[in-house]
Amino acid sequence: MATIKEIAAKAGYSPATVSRLLNNDPNLSTTTETRRKIMEVADQLGYWKDHQRKIDRSQQFKLALLYRISGEEQLQDEYFAFLRKAIIKEADAEGIQLQSFQHIEDLIAAADSFHGFIGVGADRVTIEKLTALHQKLPAGVFIDINPAPRLFDSVRPNLELTIQDALQKLVAAGHRRIGFIGGKGLKINNVQQNDVREMAFREFTSMQGIREAPVFVGGQFNVETGYQLGKQVLEQMGDHLPDAFIIASDTLSVGVLQAFNEAGVMVPRDAAIISINNSEVANYVSPPLSSYNINQETLSWMALSLLRDLIRHPSSPHVHLQVNTDLVVRKSFIPKNDD
Repeated sequence: MATIKEIAAKAGYSPATVSRLLNNDPNLSTTTETRRKIMEVADQLGYWKDHQRKIDRSQQFKLALLYRISGEEQLQDEYFAFLRKAIIKEADAEGIQLQSFQHIEDLIAAADSFHGFIGVGADRVTIEKLTALHQKLPAGVFIDINPAPRLFDSVRPNLELTIQDALQKLVAAGHRRIGFIGGKGLKINNVQQNDVREMAFREFTSMQGIREAPVFVGGQFNVETGYQLGKQVLEQMGDHLPDAFIIASDTLSVGVLQAFNEAGVMVPRDAAIISINNSEVANYVSPPLSSYNINQETLSWMALSLLRDLIRHPSSPHVHLQVNTDLVVRKSFIPKNDD
């Protein structure tokens, strides 16, 4: 059984410092490097395995929330606002207080005060800044997306499987001309990334032999972008409108419905719609949206659990978890086996 003295001797710190750190003394002030070294030695000597009975959900860590979503984006896409609430709610339930940061530079400057961080959003960040953050605070878990999978762990909805499932349900319901409407992906190092939903749609329509699968992508994930893309669909497709669409988010879907309603296109009579996110707005548009639910509570508690393990076992390889989604059926699309 690993002892405090053995860990202290190998790590090169006093037994008192090691004991206070491993027991999460809130009054202990140490550098990130000190914490990392002691945690690595404790992990190597099997301290956590030997003391597993003493480790439970009440063990406290000082955690930060790196929330890289602007106020405008949050207002335009409520998904992120609800995700932030879910993270805070789960942390509160476990007695963990999160300090929020919007700028990476601010978190780097305060890194010595935290054991790790949860990250949400990463638009307009650079690998250089993420690398600097990793050097100061290596224990980090991103939720929903991961801009640096070689540096940080992640918990994400399985959007590839979501798109595949949506296509299978549409094909089973007799749809053969299926379009995709989405927004642009993140910018990392000032390079525009392709959104995973778009890439999955292109891949799976090709694999399933769906010959008519037009893609309409552009702008942020908001209502205005959806409206403009909806008008673009109508202008380009004319009388040859796809008989179904997969739309990457509910906010985009709201805009598309506005454009379709203005043009007299009836959903689902003229074109069925499957959306993603299952936000509250999905219930209140006309027609109500059939939308894939992303369980944000599950994402949140899995991220916190993963982060705790990462803090205790800093030498572990990076882990990337995916959470499946499920279709909440409403009037915009009814699968073949549903009445």
